[in-house]
Amino acid sequence: MSGHTEGRGSATVAAPGSDHPPVTEGEIPASPAGSAGPVRGLVAETQLADYRAAFNASRLAMALVDREGLVVSANEALAALLGAEPDALRSRPAADLVDLASDGRSLLAYGEVLNGRSSCFRCTRRLKHADGHPVWAEVTVAPVPGGGRVLLSVADISDRRELQARLRHLQMHDPVTRLPNRALFFERLSTALDSSSYEHGGTGRIGLCYLDLDGFKAVNDTLGHRVGDRLLTAVASRLTECADRDGRSRGGSHLVARLGGDEFAILVEDSTGTEQLADLARSVLAALQQPFDLSGQRLSVSASIGVVERAADGTTATELMQDADTTLYWAKADGKARWTFFDPERNAHRMTRQALSSSLRPAVERGEFTLEYQPLVCMADGAVRGVEALVRWRHPQFGTLAPNRFIGIAEEDGSIVQLGRWILRTACRQARRWELEHPAEPPLFVSVNVAVRQLWDSDLVTDVAGVLEETGLAPHLLQLELTESAVMGSAGRPLQVLQALSDMGVRIAIDDFGTGYSNLAYLSRLPVSVLKLDGSFVRGFRYDDGTHPNPADETIVEAMVELAHRLGLTVTAECVETAGQAERLRRIGCDTGQGWLYSRAVAPDRIAGMIGISPLSV
Repeated sequence: MSGHTEGRGSATVAAPGSDHPPVTEGEIPASPAGSAGPVRGLVAETQLADYRAAFNASRLAMALVDREGLVVSANEALAALLGAEPDALRSRPAADLVDLASDGRSLLAYGEVLNGRSSCFRCTRRLKHADGHPVWAEVTVAPVPGGGRVLLSVADISDRRELQARLRHLQMHDPVTRLPNRALFFERLSTALDSSSYEHGGTGRIGLCYLDLDGFKAVNDTLGHRVGDRLLTAVASRLTECADRDGRSRGGSHLVARLGGDEFAILVEDSTGTEQLADLARSVLAALQQPFDLSGQRLSVSASIGVVERAADGTTATELMQDADTTLYWAKADGKARWTFFDPERNAHRMTRQALSSSLRPAVERGEFTLEYQPLVCMADGAVRGVEALVRWRHPQFGTLAPNRFIGIAEEDGSIVQLGRWILRTACRQARRWELEHPAEPPLFVSVNVAVRQLWDSDLVTDVAGVLEETGLAPHLLQLELTESAVMGSAGRPLQVLQALSDMGVRIAIDDFGTGYSNLAYLSRLPVSVLKLDGSFVRGFRYDDGTHPNPADETIVEAMVELAHRLGLTVTAECVETAGQAERLRRIGCDTGQGWLYSRAVAPDRIAGMIGISPLSV
């Protein structure tokens, strides 16, 4: 025999000549033969002792947890991390120590590891030390091989989290003003628009003041970017004061952000309505209008503000910012240094305008335009002497549109050149057709409106010459109308174009005369043959409705007619609506009249019925 004692229960085994302490027999696996069993047991005991020593000496906080989730033992590092004694942690639920119960998903995953259905679980938790300071920890739970327990390890990542927080702050804040930047603003906005954030007593509404500084570029250009940055920082401070004051008075907090350049935004979560946003916008304008003292440099600035306020439900960040940007544009277009509320009706008009702009060029090719003609009547005998061609757009979605709905758009995007050529060709072709169909009557001249952009962006002289040759219409039967503001002060190419057209025999008329900045001395040097008096003067000539005429209007019209005749020009009065107006204009000396008294703009066949007779008798 090998000299060992057999027994049960508390019997111990010791190897002969060994310095190892005896161990309980039950902890040693049975040996098949000889002394191999005791040796293996001693190795296992040695390894276990080493594991325990490593467990206790480790700087990584750890605890051994049983299948019930109770702490069997905890090392000094875990006790220090939580501010407790190791013995005090024993038999406590591990989930409570590392706050797993606060998160249902984490608690479920933790249970999967305890039950042996998962090999590992890891999460991040914000723990609290016994003295109250927070500890960010990375918690890992994994099974212990060959046993029914799991190892809980807790790594202190507070320094890493603090570094991440600093980096995030730098990433999400503007370096000049220290305000939240565009990225943080949109992150906060998206969160605010989440309907779940309004489930606990919120108003369910959101407001936004979107502003930029008027003329900030001039500050940078004249005083330099350093002064510009100081100004932005001072502006940010005043915006924050306004936002904080409004937030305190209403029990909330607002986010002030710099979105880039001189653009800022104030986000109002749980807004109480449009009045709150109006008050905030007014206070911001007042604050910014106070002079800024920047190291002895005194500056005054103003801002334009677009204001949007609405229910958060159903609103997206993109829609809100698009409407805010549109409203800011309105504030600037309305004169700057003001705030403007978003107006759905005005926005609908803008959207319609955009839709018209995108479909205008193809509409010419699709033949969606048509011309109507309004008679130009001789004031002396009431005969039709000519017609003005007025374009209409038969839009498939919006119906028939008058020129004021789309001509401005066409001038902006340049499609007026293409449309103008079509109008010119169609009007001249129709005038020639009337001439051929009524050879016994004096031919009618046709008056066509020309935009100033056509003088710059097209070869109008070549276009006119080509159309006259193509249609066979005599040049004196074509009249081109330009607005007073387009003609007065013309120089260079526009004046050369007008002179070439006049030399060709085409008549040039100034439309809406009397409403622009008329340089009367310059008028005598322009190749103009007709003045069309603006209808605002003619409206003062009222007799038929029982009102008295405006003496000032009559005096002005009489003076303009006399001046035009002395310069060898003929005069057409627009917006003639009553017989009394017509009679007074005739006595003053107007040559032709145009207005609803004679006829509205009508189709070509209606004009054919007026040739040779007075339209008043039709």
